[in-house]
Amino acid sequence: MRSIWLFFAAFAVLLGLSSGRAAQAQTTAPRPTVLADTILSQRTASGVRYTVRQRGTGAQAQAGDRMLVHYTGFLPDGHIFDSSVSQGRPLRLRVGKGEVIPGWDEILLLLPAGSRARVWIPAALAYGAQGVRNPDDDSQFTIPPNTNLVFELEVVKVH
Repeated sequence: MRSIWLFFAAFAVLLGLSSGRAAQAQTTAPRPTVLADTILSQRTASGVRYTVRQRGTGAQAQAGDRMLVHYTGFLPDGHIFDSSVSQGRPLRLRVGKGEVIPGWDEILLLLPAGSRARVWIPAALAYGAQGVRNPDDDSQFTIPPNTNLVFELEVVKVH
C-alpha cells in the first residue's frame, strides 16, 4: 500500500514540475528547483536560490530604495556567522547600490515588504575568494573564502 502511495506522490510531483516548466517558458520568473530537503525553491538567472516562507503585501523595492531587513546568516555547516535579530535591530540599507553582497542586492528586489525567505547565495555572489577575516584574529576567517551562504531574511520595511 505504501509503495502505491509513493508512486502517486512522485507522479503528482512530476506533473506539478512539468506544468511549472511550461508556464516558466512563457515568463521570466525564476526556475523552481527541488532541494535535497524537498523544499521547493526558485532560482534566479545568476544562481541565487530562495524559498519564500511568507509573501509580503507591502511595497516592492526598486534599486536605490531604502530598506529595513532582519537577517540571520549561516555557514554551510549551519553555524550562524551574523544576525540582526541578535543585535536587536534590522539592518538599514539602500538596495541595488552595492551596500550589501551582490546576492542580497538581487534577492531583495524580488521580495515585497513583509516577506520572509530562506536564501542560498553562491560564494561568487557573497564574499567570493577573499572571504571575511575574523576582526579579532586576522589569521582566521569568519566566512572562509569561496563559501556559499544561507540567509533567513525578513523585509521589514521599504521606503
